[in-house]
Parts: sequence; structure tokens; C-alpha cells
Amino acid sequence: MVADHAQNLQVTQDFLANSSGGPTVLRILLGTQLRRLRQEKNISRHDAGYAIRASHAKISRMELGQVSFKRRDVDDLLKLYGVNDAEQREALLGLISSANAQGWWHKYGDVLPNWFGVYVGLEEAASVIRTFEVQFVPGLLQSEDYARSVIRLSRTATSEEDIDSRVQMRMHRQRRFVEPEAPRLWAVIDEAVLHRPYGDAEVMHGQIEHLLEMAGRPNITVQIATFSMGGHPAAGGPFSILRFPTPELPDVVYLEQLSSALYFDKYDDTHRYAQTMDHLATQAPPPSATEGILHDFLKRYS
Repeated sequence: MVADHAQNLQVTQDFLANSSGGPTVLRILLGTQLRRLRQEKNISRHDAGYAIRASHAKISRMELGQVSFKRRDVDDLLKLYGVNDAEQREALLGLISSANAQGWWHKYGDVLPNWFGVYVGLEEAASVIRTFEVQFVPGLLQSEDYARSVIRLSRTATSEEDIDSRVQMRMHRQRRFVEPEAPRLWAVIDEAVLHRPYGDAEVMHGQIEHLLEMAGRPNITVQIATFSMGGHPAAGGPFSILRFPTPELPDVVYLEQLSSALYFDKYDDTHRYAQTMDHLATQAPPPSATEGILHDFLKRYS
């Protein structure tokens, strides 16, 4: 069992040393380690909560990486779980300050919903993102003018200053995908997105040119789910699947709603969405056809 702990802690240390994933992922990693230690001792969340003068609900939030960590709480839990080896304890306790740090996106906190901040943190850490969209071009592939039109029409920003801030944040999110060793992005976009204008013809023309440019990058794949496909199993709505560069973190499925979001990380859920994405990618015209499809829409908006 000690060997298992050492192996798990080494994975965490390696990830901390090599990942730019930021505090969101570090909180999840720390929570995952605490959950494993608790389960190996057959200690209930209720008893763990009692040990740190808190509720079982707080233990659950800690183990899911949804809250910041207090060193005293983690220290008390490690004692309860029988982690007495100094090196093991310091490896976990040493994660706390980094896990509690604020990511770059917190400077947009005045216009960033809390539920979306979690997603941005996960997006920063992902090595592969697969996304399906039916309403508008995915945020990571939006041009600045198109993003401004989408945000303005959503009525979630109350002033031009707020709109500018949200556009800047969206552009910041895109930077990581055009840098060396960028993560992989695979987007399947419903054809309806290209018919639905956000902004005037000039904005749409610029957006399609931007899509063509992004689709030409080696780490980005774009497919258009054309109307000729007929019905498909993802007709219920958009979703994204995030995969991470460490086996300690499971895939996460993200479903955005009007004023909240859902996150799934259980295998039965994520596997079902992965199968749906695989079906979409197989049924849609291949990526090699995307350029021709987009050029047809460029003519429409000329």
C-alpha cells in the first residue's frame, strides 16, 4: 500500500512540475489523492468531516477539487488517514499554495460566471478537446468581431466595457492553441451555425476566413456536420470532452446551459459522449472536405 501511495504521489509531483494546467487541476489532483487515502482506510466522509470540524459535504467538495484547501485541514486528514511518512506528507502539503492560487482568468472575475471559471481552468490543462456545436462557432475558433456579436446578442454583458472584457478573455483562451506544442482541438460544427448570422455579412465573412485559418493548423481539426447527414445522436445539443495529460485525471464532459453548466467525469457518462463524438466524426464529411464547404459559405457572405 505504501508503494501505491508513493507511485500516486510521484504522478502528482511529475504533473505539478510539467503541467501548465494551473490551480483548477491541482485542486482536483490533491482532492483525488485525499479521496484515495480515505477510501483505503475505509473512513466515511462523515467521520473525515468530523476530524476537521466540518461536514461530509465539505469533504466531498474538497475531494472534487471544488474549494480551496486549508493546510490545517489537509494536515489533520493526513493524520487521520495514517500518512506518517514525512516525504509523502510534504508532497501533498506542498501542493496547497499552488492549488489555491488564482489563474489568469480571475482578472475577468467581474464578467466571468463562477461555473464557467471551472471550465476555463480545465481547458487550460487539457491536452485534447473535442467539441460539438449547433448554435454558433465554438469559442476557441471565434474571430474577435464574431465573438463580440455573440456576446452582445446573449445579453449577458451589461455594458460595452463588459463586452470588451469578455471578448479579450475569449481571445486569451485561444492563444494556447496557436503556440508551439499546442493542445489538440477537434471541432464538429453543425451546418446551421454557418447559416445563422451573428453580425453582418462582413463579420460572417471574417469568421469563416478565421475558421479556414484555424483549420489549417496541424493541431486543429474542423468538420462540418452538413444537413445531408440527416439526423444524428448529438441532436440534443452541444458538448465538449476534455482529456488531460495525466492518467490521474479522467476525461471530463462539459455541458453549458443558459446560466450554469454540468460536468461529468464518470466513465459511463464520458464513454457515451465519446461514442457519440466518434459517430459524428465518422458520419460527417471528412476534414478534407471542410475547406470546400467553408469556401462555399465565403461566397455567400461576400
